Amino acid sequence: MSKFIKSLAALSLLGAASLAHAAWPERAVQWVIPYPAGGGSDVIGRLVAANMEKSLGQSIVVENKPGAATIIGATYIQQAQPDGYVFGTADSGTLAYNPSLYSSLQYDPEKFTYIGGLARFPLMLAVNESSPFKTVQDVIDAARKEPGTLTSASAGAGSPHHLALEMFQQRAGVKITHVPYKGAAPALQDLLGGQVSVGFVDSAAAASNIKAGKLRVLAVATPERLATLPDVPTMAQAGVADFTAYAWQGLVGPAGLPTDVVDKLNTDLQAALKSPEVDGKIRAMGVEPLPMSAADFKSYAEAQREEWAAVIKKAGLKLD
Repeated sequence: MSKFIKSLAALSLLGAASLAHAAWPERAVQWVIPYPAGGGSDVIGRLVAANMEKSLGQSIVVENKPGAATIIGATYIQQAQPDGYVFGTADSGTLAYNPSLYSSLQYDPEKFTYIGGLARFPLMLAVNESSPFKTVQDVIDAARKEPGTLTSASAGAGSPHHLALEMFQQRAGVKITHVPYKGAAPALQDLLGGQVSVGFVDSAAAASNIKAGKLRVLAVATPERLATLPDVPTMAQAGVADFTAYAWQGLVGPAGLPTDVVDKLNTDLQAALKSPEVDGKIRAMGVEPLPMSAADFKSYAEAQREEWAAVIKKAGLKLD
């Protein structure tokens, strides 16, 4: 073999080695969760991340960046280098509510790289066990009789629980006074204690009290009845049409993530969500896995943003 051919071969091998060395990921990657440690979103993120590590071949370091209605975490993700080493959880607030609730944001929901769906928490209208309300119609009748007298707890202004209430008022033609709390736990506590009349609760936070009979679920805001609550009607079945509401979340990265990185993350994410172990643990929390392609998740978020923008505008809500 001539020296020239040997040199070309050597250069080819060197080039191949360089490409292999540059293959992503070469080191640990960071999964940002815009909520405090220990909550439902954090538990799901860590569960899925632990499963994805196996196929990714690198550690996934979960970092909590809570605060400001997910704006802090979302901004951090969007401002990161688009090299595949930073991505994170974005939810219905991040991608659907905040653009209408705030006059300006430090991030743009249209400028994320959408990676895939993660999970969704069914929302449901509930009362405590001693409430006189047995059906959704009972609530509607009482609210129409004395507008604004009934009260409804939520996890905070602009939360999925709050916006579900606004949608309910618009669809049912009633007026109920919103009582915001600093989180789902204190809202649930006052609902249980009878300090508020009703409340929209999410399946994860309320599951144990529903099972214990301390909460009576009047209807679920889902297209079909929940397998865990087969005797509870949907909102449509209870007489309130065009009412579907979830607290949902997915995985996003900064704009410009390489296609191969997105494809790999999406493949591993969907595999994790469909694995019996992860699927079982998520469903045991009362939550539904939401495996989606990157394109489908982007379309889902855009449709949700449009739907909730109409609800927020009609309610005249602004959180600036």
